[in-house]
Amino acid sequence: MKSEFEFIETIRRRYSLSKIGDDCAVMPKDSKTDLVMTTDLLVEDIDFWLDWTTPEFLGHKTLAVSLSDVAAMGAKPVWAMLSIGVPQKIWKTDFVEKFYDGYYRLTKKFFVEIVGGDISKTPDKIVIDSIVAGEVKRGKAVLRSTARRGDLIYVTGSLGGAAAGLTLLENGVRYDDGAKIWQRNLLLKQLNPLPQIHAAQDLNEKNVATAMIDLSDGLSSDLAHLCRASKVGAKIFADKLPLHKNLRAIGKSFDEKLDYALNGGEDFELLFTVNPKKKSQFENELKNRNFSHIGEMTANAEIIELILDEKSLVLEPKGFRHF
Repeated sequence: MKSEFEFIETIRRRYSLSKIGDDCAVMPKDSKTDLVMTTDLLVEDIDFWLDWTTPEFLGHKTLAVSLSDVAAMGAKPVWAMLSIGVPQKIWKTDFVEKFYDGYYRLTKKFFVEIVGGDISKTPDKIVIDSIVAGEVKRGKAVLRSTARRGDLIYVTGSLGGAAAGLTLLENGVRYDDGAKIWQRNLLLKQLNPLPQIHAAQDLNEKNVATAMIDLSDGLSSDLAHLCRASKVGAKIFADKLPLHKNLRAIGKSFDEKLDYALNGGEDFELLFTVNPKKKSQFENELKNRNFSHIGEMTANAEIIELILDEKSLVLEPKGFRHF
């Protein structure tokens, strides 16, 4: 059965949709500015479970997912539209009001204006559509397709925390007074992620990133998307991956923790490439940002090598996908 990514590629080619393929569509706004736009669909019991989250957390994450796409283009988010369909049983509660509270709080954090949306009724599940637009200097949006052989690969923040948080939720741990501090930290990575807006803008302003993507599906899958778009390969080093500090408390083996980092997804960190000639300048000018150098791009198109215990393994994309 074809994957969702194969279907998107088929549609892109069949209808010559040149603006499809990045985290956002890029369109000219005026002589100095481009507009980037993204849309995300969240479906109950597929993308979220009401037993695991709160309406405030869900509202926050709905916007965070889209803001992360805008960040991946190096853009500044400016406005958002939110549509939601809910069943009658949910409408009768205060769920929708609390959901909008969580969404609104994050718009204020990043100065995003809510400009519209829609509300409808669904038979039995909640369906959410989030649209966010951002602005970037004309021609300066960072794409997936512009990495080059020899470019260095970096990630922001830490990896694997959201996947570990998901495991805790699956095992019955909830974000309440009964959860331990390290559990709450991991649960927040899953339920209340923070998009890397400011880090992305720093990278763009310094003209550092040659290509970029956000880590939503998982490092293995998102790096594969970038390699495919740029027609290059990659080599990453397992011992350089910045594993979330609380993974040690979850009691898993190194291989399991590595799987969280490589395939877990929803960390909403940024993966980006840098010309090696700019390495020293980049690391010096942005030394206050939390970046980790994890590998390099290669000429072995669409092949990702994982260096583990001095052995080279082919890393297959195993991150999240709907189909």
